Amino acid sequence: MNRDQLSLIAHTDHPVAAPLDDDTVGSLIDHAVAHAAAREDGGRVLDLGCGSGEWLLRALIRHPRLRAVGVDLSARALAEARERAERLGVADRLTLVQQDAGAFADPNGGDGFDAVLCVGAAHAFDGLPGTLAATSAHLAPGGRLLVGDGYFEREPTAEAREMLGDSGDLPTVLAQVTAAGLVPVQGHLSTRRELDAYEWSWTGSLAAWALDHPQDPSSAQALELSATHREEWLRVYRDTWGFVTLVLRRLPQA
Repeated sequence: MNRDQLSLIAHTDHPVAAPLDDDTVGSLIDHAVAHAAAREDGGRVLDLGCGSGEWLLRALIRHPRLRAVGVDLSARALAEARERAERLGVADRLTLVQQDAGAFADPNGGDGFDAVLCVGAAHAFDGLPGTLAATSAHLAPGGRLLVGDGYFEREPTAEAREMLGDSGDLPTVLAQVTAAGLVPVQGHLSTRRELDAYEWSWTGSLAAWALDHPQDPSSAQALELSATHREEWLRVYRDTWGFVTLVLRRLPQA
């Protein structure tokens, strides 16, 4: 089973692919696209590392004049995004681009996007500082960034640090934001309920798929991956790992 297929199956019941509940996702989207929604033409939003497009689809439904561009390397994920956009009646306002998110250049040129999203995809830019630089480069004057990434709520074990990388604690995250010339105007710290719900959904969806497809050549692998991930979550990082989602604006001098 390749990584694209694994991710789509694991996120079957949690398509935002981040530890956030539906109400929080809606609130964050509204804050992020406020500047775009105020425009007469509805404005434009970009999602770098959009996966199956869940964030953009929800934004397009909530804001009927909005137009969106999603960028991802996964042809499988983009195909799912395109199919769902058609079913939801928003395909005419959504452009999907199969490309490395770090290499994306707006084909329409212009002054940038009114909102730029990158939630749970910081690995595509080698961490949060790279993510902030990449998203900021596409931001129009007065626009907002919506960025989500993990952090350590308390000192992790060496095993957890090796597994998840050295993201630092929440003050470190905010220091990186400040260093990038950005200021939070809204944010959310995922609750224990959200964090646990995400992990149970990820591992459970993968296990359920394996049990429902016993003849599939990837069934045993999926079941093993589910069990391994669940063990790592419960034993290694559950008590130390958190997730922060921020709505950011540029400082005037940035």
